[in-house]
Amino acid sequence: MRVASIAVVVCLSVLASHAAQSARTSTGVVIGKVTNSAGAPLGGATVKLTADRFPTRTTATDSAGGFRFADVPLGTYVLEVSLSGFVALKRPVLVSADAPQSSPMIITLAAIPSKGRAASTPNPVPAPAPPPPAATGAEGGIPGGTIGGVVGGLAAAPPPGAPVRVGGSIGGVLAGPGAQFNTEAYDRIEDNSFRSVRADPLSTFSIDVDTASYANVRRFLNEGTMPPADAVRIEELINYFRFDYPQPRPGVPFSVTTELAACPWSPGHRLALIGLQARPIDEGRHARNLVFLLDVSGSMMPSDKLPLVKKAMRMLVDTLRDEDRIAIVVYAGASGLALPPTPGDQKDRIHQAIARLEAGGSTNGGAGITLAYRIAREQFIKGGINRVILATDGDFNVGVTSQGDLTRLIEQEREAGVFLSVLGVGTGNLKDSTMEKLAERGNGNYAYLDSLHEARKVLVAEGGGTLVTVAKDVKIQVEFNPAHVAAYRLIGYENRVLRNEDFNNDRKDAGEIGAGHTVTALYEIVPPGVPFELPGVDPLKYQQPVKPPAGRSAASNEVMTVKLRYKEPDGDASKLMTFAVVNELTSNAANLGFASAVAEFGMALRKSEHRGTATFKDAAVLARRHRGIDENGYRAEFVRLVELADALVRQTVPDSR
Repeated sequence: MRVASIAVVVCLSVLASHAAQSARTSTGVVIGKVTNSAGAPLGGATVKLTADRFPTRTTATDSAGGFRFADVPLGTYVLEVSLSGFVALKRPVLVSADAPQSSPMIITLAAIPSKGRAASTPNPVPAPAPPPPAATGAEGGIPGGTIGGVVGGLAAAPPPGAPVRVGGSIGGVLAGPGAQFNTEAYDRIEDNSFRSVRADPLSTFSIDVDTASYANVRRFLNEGTMPPADAVRIEELINYFRFDYPQPRPGVPFSVTTELAACPWSPGHRLALIGLQARPIDEGRHARNLVFLLDVSGSMMPSDKLPLVKKAMRMLVDTLRDEDRIAIVVYAGASGLALPPTPGDQKDRIHQAIARLEAGGSTNGGAGITLAYRIAREQFIKGGINRVILATDGDFNVGVTSQGDLTRLIEQEREAGVFLSVLGVGTGNLKDSTMEKLAERGNGNYAYLDSLHEARKVLVAEGGGTLVTVAKDVKIQVEFNPAHVAAYRLIGYENRVLRNEDFNNDRKDAGEIGAGHTVTALYEIVPPGVPFELPGVDPLKYQQPVKPPAGRSAASNEVMTVKLRYKEPDGDASKLMTFAVVNELTSNAANLGFASAVAEFGMALRKSEHRGTATFKDAAVLARRHRGIDENGYRAEFVRLVELADALVRQTVPDSR
């Protein structure tokens, strides 16, 4: 009997340390490719890199069979490769400064023979002849050509005698011959511009508690690729982290904190912070009525998609109480009920339903959403948590496909008190734009799961607070004092900006804040007298400038006034909160310090026109200085990501920051 096999080619390269960083520990990059015995790439294999005193790193091979672990400290590791239908295999891997380019390590994994027939490989693809050697790509990994400024696979056979390029990446995802092009979709982001206080003294926006952008950016960087600029939403990077704001007073859903300090990347400018701290969750008070809406279409087969979601759901199931209920709706061509509403004390039954989930077919997301909401309404728990949780790569390609129709459907359903959370997964066809809009219109939040660790953080560690809404339709309006502010710019929140008249309009939808969450917003402020060019308009012919009341703004020491409106979770009328911010720099602006480091990182990633002197190196220094309490290590991980981004940009653009 012929036994199929796969080969894993692992190349190790060590990142050279800069002279100024010679005292620091060097790191390396583990790069590999998974193929079958005929040389055809196999996507969806799970690859783990483990070692003592080193957090396990997990990734999945892409459509070209490629994987990459970047910024790996020097040392000995165990590389684990597994794929359905094959015997899992472990091999030692040495990342050594003495071997900046090691010899390729070949690992053969034998297929598990099927009963009564010859063994076969999953997702069979035509077996091309092994390609001739090709020049190494810019990243030093699997070589590839360039499509639209990013590396990609061949679209057609090269002319005779031309060098053959194999694989590469498209939008951060490796691709090879026969692989589909990257179809990830992101809404275009135009950075908020500076506004003149004399012409436009009010700034109004909706809060945002989504964190998807940070995890997605982390995924790109860990794969050794800089993220697309439109994938970087700075407010989501900042709000991934919790800050040390005081707890709210009794009867109020959140506290409000303000800080004022110098701007790190623009000498002479200042930064103003507005921070919200929601009250903690009242454990045991809220029974949960959860309906998981799972995309089980063919695009969800890779291990970083449906298999990851299933593992995350298993962890959540272990936290269910007897009074909780959970149901599972699936959609792939047609929607169906994989698990009827089941009490939390029937965990074995729930785990069995999760185990039976398999991917296959096309995607009819609209029909699944309709069924999920119907079940959630039928099982509605008054005073409890009633929520649909959609897990998908966002590839709605059958049925209700337009974002307009989907968002209108969800807007209608949220009025019944059932909110929507969205979990994005996978690479290659992530529809980030669609998923963000669905969560926003569904009074919920949007998170991206780039690892099992992130899945646990979202669904278990912070799941209670994420699911329990303490205030909805939260809007912020800031009025700047022209005596102390010449111009201002809201950093991030580009897709959350509201018209000024929307602030007092209770019919205008805005963001929600969950129990225990923090929300942070930053303004860059230009004081009067600081040289600054701002496009203006010609003098008006029929209007006369309005003068402030005598002795008011000129004598006031207030830089700005912050107003917030919010509704109770089951309320229809908003409540108003007002806070004045005086013109005094905060002596120990620890919250603003770390938040500004994250903002500087985001602007450097986006190559924002407003980044001034911002660099990855300066962002890392600032983050270390204001790291503060870091119980879960998220802030330390952030510093590592900043350093990784700096190393990557130095590799691709010499002398760049």
